[in-house]
Amino acid sequence: MTHHDEEAAVRPLALAWVSRHLEAGERIVRAEALHGGSTAEMRRLTIGTPDGGTRDLVLRTFVDTEHAEDWLNREAGALTLLMGTGVPAPGLVGVDPTAAQCEHPSLLMTDLAGRVVLDDEGLEVRVPLLARQLVAIHALRPAERPREYVALTTADTVVTPQGADAAAWAAAIDVIRQPAPPYEGRFLHRDFHPGNVLFDVPPARPTDARITGVVDWAATSWGPADLDVAHCSTNLALLHGPAWGLRFAEAYQEAGGVLAAAASERLYWRVRDGLACSEEVRSVSQPWREAGRAELTTRAVEGRLDAYVTALMGALG
Repeated sequence: MTHHDEEAAVRPLALAWVSRHLEAGERIVRAEALHGGSTAEMRRLTIGTPDGGTRDLVLRTFVDTEHAEDWLNREAGALTLLMGTGVPAPGLVGVDPTAAQCEHPSLLMTDLAGRVVLDDEGLEVRVPLLARQLVAIHALRPAERPREYVALTTADTVVTPQGADAAAWAAAIDVIRQPAPPYEGRFLHRDFHPGNVLFDVPPARPTDARITGVVDWAATSWGPADLDVAHCSTNLALLHGPAWGLRFAEAYQEAGGVLAAAASERLYWRVRDGLACSEEVRSVSQPWREAGRAELTTRAVEGRLDAYVTALMGALG
């Protein structure tokens, strides 16, 4: 048994639990470990159907995670709410938030076609698609609102990168010392970035790329559209360079999205997200390297974050 199979093996109680969610005559024929998730173990389960075909499910398992119950309840709630909305999200099959039946808190969902695309190539096609998708998410009006957004970063927790533009960072930190501007609430994904979006990109026609799914809905919240836009902007700046971070807000507005009216308010949310990222550059960049972007070392990503925050602050001056 290779290390990969061992990693993919589903624990016995979870196996029995998954089996109870299958149709008559179906069985699990294969399990494959998926990489890229930082908080949960992800496995793709291939299910054999009685007619000799197969379908895929995804099992998400939270091991040693103190907030697992909260996250799984929120994700299950979000997936239920998204059914039939036209937003391409996984379908909920089953959830065991307290590990009443599985070894660990778990969620079972349908598998979506497509893959995460993190290359620079084709970005000018994907950015408008990302923007349009986010506008569609923000247009949702759920009967029951998710909880209010939480911002964990404070002026005192920001980690200024080594060698950063000290004046720009001091000014940026001063921005988030201010109270949050008033805003109109929207349904937020709260972790919308290229790593959580699946694309179908035809090899022969990369310009025909389309989004096939948006995943990881555990942080859904109610808050300003600017916050989701800011988060995707920071990620684009770190993955593809600061100019793309600045470009995304324009793409969002071109797609019909509405941001805060005042430039100072838009700046507040963008800076807030950039500074929040300063605390987790290491954990953010690791999945990118594992996905083939070896050049995105912690140092390189810190350099891009500095350039992006400096550009945001310079846009004022």
